Amino acid sequence: MTGAATIAGGFAETGAGAWLAARGQPAAFCGATTRRRRKGWIVRDRARLEHVETSGSAKFSISSRPFLTHVQCAAPVSAVSSKVLVAPLQAHAGSEMLKPIPMGVRGAICVSRFDKEWVVLATVSRTTRIVVEDGETLSVRPEAAVAWTGGRPTGFCPKIGVLDMLLPRGPRNLLLHFHGPCIVWAEGAPEIVPCAAGRRVF
Repeated sequence: MTGAATIAGGFAETGAGAWLAARGQPAAFCGATTRRRRKGWIVRDRARLEHVETSGSAKFSISSRPFLTHVQCAAPVSAVSSKVLVAPLQAHAGSEMLKPIPMGVRGAICVSRFDKEWVVLATVSRTTRIVVEDGETLSVRPEAAVAWTGGRPTGFCPKIGVLDMLLPRGPRNLLLHFHGPCIVWAEGAPEIVPCAAGRRVF
């Protein structure tokens, strides 16, 4: 079993071990670090996460995502792959593409699953933990979703305009619905800035 991570000074610190980490990690380490090819025919999160082995202590941190959240995987946890910083390699239970728009690839989110031990997430802003009770539904903007337990969220769009159907971007008012019981970790969403023509843009 790989030892736990300690968060201090903006870094997730670990001992020697085998890790699933964001590309380019660790930021600093003692001893040697080896990167190994992740095996498998279809590994959805291979472009975002890599297999790293360290022979000594290591410090993981990403300058553009300075806020770290340590999540214990007492229940299986699904995390947005691009927001995973480090986790024990043996905790990884697979990956998938979450498609909020049925039968569509626009707005698809790569998700990594962890079924034991822990995972450290790195985000642009602070993360909050939200408990959703049985029978409740929590709506989250896709870019604010970080991780969750329970079932897969469903996509919801209160209104789809003509441009949403024609332009190669996803609908700007798309939401993820999380149905309880579950736990959701979310970060702050980017501000919507109006453009000169009065239309809202991200």
